[in-house]
Amino acid sequence: MNPHDNSHWRILGGLLAGAIVGVIANLLVAGHDGAKEVLNTIIDGVAHPIGQIFLRLLFIVVVPLVFASLASGVASLGDLGKLGRMGSRTLLFFLITSSFAAALGIVLLGVFQPGSGFDEEARKTLMASYSNATTELEMKKDAQPTSVIGIVNYVLDNFLPRNMMKAFTDMQMVPIIVFALLVGAALTKIHTERRDAMMMWLNALTEAMVKIVGFAMTLAPYAVFCLIFSVTARFGLDLLQKLGMYVILILGGYAIVLFLFYPLLIKFLAKRNPVEYLRGAIPIMVTAFSTSSSNATLPTTIRVSEENLGIRSSVAGFVLPLGATMNMNGTALFEGGVVLFISQVFGIELSIGQQLFVVVLAVLSAIGTAGVPGASLPLLMIILAQVNVPPDGIAIILGVDRVLDMGRTVINVMGDVVCAGYIEDFERKEETRN
Repeated sequence: MNPHDNSHWRILGGLLAGAIVGVIANLLVAGHDGAKEVLNTIIDGVAHPIGQIFLRLLFIVVVPLVFASLASGVASLGDLGKLGRMGSRTLLFFLITSSFAAALGIVLLGVFQPGSGFDEEARKTLMASYSNATTELEMKKDAQPTSVIGIVNYVLDNFLPRNMMKAFTDMQMVPIIVFALLVGAALTKIHTERRDAMMMWLNALTEAMVKIVGFAMTLAPYAVFCLIFSVTARFGLDLLQKLGMYVILILGGYAIVLFLFYPLLIKFLAKRNPVEYLRGAIPIMVTAFSTSSSNATLPTTIRVSEENLGIRSSVAGFVLPLGATMNMNGTALFEGGVVLFISQVFGIELSIGQQLFVVVLAVLSAIGTAGVPGASLPLLMIILAQVNVPPDGIAIILGVDRVLDMGRTVINVMGDVVCAGYIEDFERKEETRN
C-alpha cells in the first residue's frame, strides 16, 4: 500500500455515510411497521450480502496467510533461540497490556457507576427484547468444559488437535498457529536448499493472499457503508440513550488506550513517533472498525505494517498472527467494564478481591477469544457467573454490543501493531549488538 494512497479516506467516508443514513432510516420508520419491514428487507436482501462478500474475501485468505507468513517468518529467523526471545517478549507484552486494559475498564465503571440507579423499566425491556439472543449465548457457554479432564482435553484439542485439516477448514486459529510454528522451526533444521525452496513457496503464497486483499479493498468503501448501515438502521438512537453513560465510558476507555497508552508504548518501547505511527496505521483501524474482526483485519494489518510502518516480514509474520489470536486488549477492557456495569444494574457489590479476580478472568478469556464479531460474549457470561452476577444480565447490553465490538476490535488489532513495532526495534538492536 502506498503511504500516500487515499483509499482509507474513502473507506472512512463510506463508514460515516452508512452510519448517518442508517440512523436517519431508523428514525423515519419508527412507529411504522410496514416501513420497518421494507427497511429490514433492504438490510437483509441488499446491504447484508454486499457486506458479506467483502468480509468473506478477507476471511478466505486468513488461514493460508497466517500459516504461510508465520511458518516463513519463523524459518527466516534461522535460530530457534531468536524465536524464543521474540516469543517470550511478545507474550509478556500481551499479558501486561491486557491486564492494564481490563483494570482500566473496571476503574472507569467503578468510579462513574453508570449502572447504579439504572431505570428498572428499561432493564426489563432490554432483557425481554434480547432474551432469545441470551439463550443462544447460554448454550455456547454451557458447551465450555467444566471438569478437570474436560478442560485438559479442551486445551489439547485447541493446541494440538488430532485432525489438523479440520482445524484449517473450521478456521481454528490456535492450532493453525502452533502447526505453523512447528513447521517453521522444522524448516530451520533441514538442508538449506530445501528450506529455501519451501520458503520461496510460502512467500509466494503470502504475496498472492495479499493481492486478494487488494481486490477486496476496492469493494471496501461500498461494503463498509452497507455493514454500518445494517447496524445503525436496526438499533437507532433509542438504545444508545438508554445505555448512554455505559457506552460513553467503554468508548472513553478505548480512547484512553488508543490515544494515551499506545502512544506511550510506541514512543518508549518502539522508539517511534506516535503521531506518524498511528497515522500510518489508519487503514488498519478503519478496516478493524468496519469488520469487527481481528481475523478479517489480519491481511490488511500485515500488509500495512510492512509497507507503511516498516515492520520486517519476519517480525510481522510472527507477531501479528499471534496477536490476532492471543492479544485482545479491547476485549479485556470491555469484559472488565461490563461485569461491573451489570453488577451495578442488579445492585450486586463486588469486593476489591472479586474485581481483581475479574481482571484475571478477563485477561485469560480474552486470550481464548476468537477473532470474529461477538466471540467474547459466551466467555463473558462465564465470568459473570464466577462472581455471582446473573449471566442472563448480558441481555441488557446486547443491543449496542456491535458498536462497542467495532471499537474493541480497533484496540485489539492496534495492540498487535504496537507490539510489532516494539519487537522490530528490539530485534534491530540485538542484530546491531551482535
